Amino acid sequence: MDNLSHLALIWAGVFFAGFLAGKTKLTPVLYFLAIGCLMVNVGLLPEETTPFIEGFSELGIIVIMFALGFEENVNNFLDSIKRSWGIAFFGAVAPFAIAYSIASYFWQDTSIALLCGLTMTATAVSLTMVSLKGENLHTTKAATGIMTSAVLDDIASLALVAILVPIATGEATLSALSIEIIVGKTIAFFVIVSIIGMWLFPHDISNSWFARVPLLGRYGLRDLMSFSNGEHATLAILLLAVLVGILSHKFGFHPAVGAYMAGLIMKEEYFRFPSSEENQYEANKRIVDNVAFSWIGPVFFVVLGTKLILDWDIFVSVIPQTIVLTVSIMVGQIISAALAARYTGGFSFEESMMIGFGMLGRAELAFVVMDIAYVQNDIFTTEVFYTLMFTAFWLNVAVPISIKLWKPYFVAAQGEP
Repeated sequence: MDNLSHLALIWAGVFFAGFLAGKTKLTPVLYFLAIGCLMVNVGLLPEETTPFIEGFSELGIIVIMFALGFEENVNNFLDSIKRSWGIAFFGAVAPFAIAYSIASYFWQDTSIALLCGLTMTATAVSLTMVSLKGENLHTTKAATGIMTSAVLDDIASLALVAILVPIATGEATLSALSIEIIVGKTIAFFVIVSIIGMWLFPHDISNSWFARVPLLGRYGLRDLMSFSNGEHATLAILLLAVLVGILSHKFGFHPAVGAYMAGLIMKEEYFRFPSSEENQYEANKRIVDNVAFSWIGPVFFVVLGTKLILDWDIFVSVIPQTIVLTVSIMVGQIISAALAARYTGGFSFEESMMIGFGMLGRAELAFVVMDIAYVQNDIFTTEVFYTLMFTAFWLNVAVPISIKLWKPYFVAAQGEP
């Protein structure tokens, strides 16, 4: 019964967070993180998350990312890549270099510095997109730019994890072959997802060579979704999200990346069933949004907050390092991403600043790297681990606050040439 008790506590916290968010007009994500931190430090939740809650949490981020991709237009996403490569590149290089330099200064260890830089590289795209959704800004061009850049960042960061972690642990050396394998896997994953998008929705391929292949040109996921007048459509699309997430994991990426891509290839016309007069797209979107942002998705953020275990002596000892690293990453990330958005992406000043603020968060990959370096390989000292934990926490807190504060300027500028 412990798992059910923990889930009940988390859901009660999510409910309370929604109430606080409504009163303060801030995104609930901030309160999800704070409630998770509070519950674990007062003993209501265990420091070691149970496999059940951990699995529930992982499902939550998969559904969140699928829901965000579900709302996005694939053509807008592809067009945004052309504008966002600079944001992804400069927005990743700057925090890596800053964290590496500061870690080298404080701890004077190359392995620690490498993994500190890697920890601070990838953007917490889910946190940012949920924060933008809370402000009703998730469909803007700036949000698409953030999403595209963050996905590119995550892909590059995952590649760096595969390259740098073995080097930092002394298990391997950098080689051309290892880089080629990573690049090949990345290309293969996106090719497979593209083929899935072409094959599973046959009405798009009536004039292509797919139409001449038995079954491929006649039956697809739309036929499965329309079964029993669309009663099982939600199950079908969520199954697709999980399966593409699993595929993503098999290729070495976070399952959330695959889930987002699964949502991205969905289109409203796929839900137009001849046997149903109801708007199945809107009906399924409401269900997916409810699952993602009300009762499964928030568990991910609460569990993320439980990673911050407060120890007063260690907390006091790492205050200088935390302040220096947090402020430096904030300034470097905002400036690098905003300048790149302005001058390589052609975004307006207001959009560029919003993109800079949106790239501040650090979550999934940061904690994966910290787990590898601190728990699995004993590279990080306790002080390094807590410094990075506190830094990631404050960067995450800064995302919804900065977006909220910048929103009036951003909204006022919309429609201006």
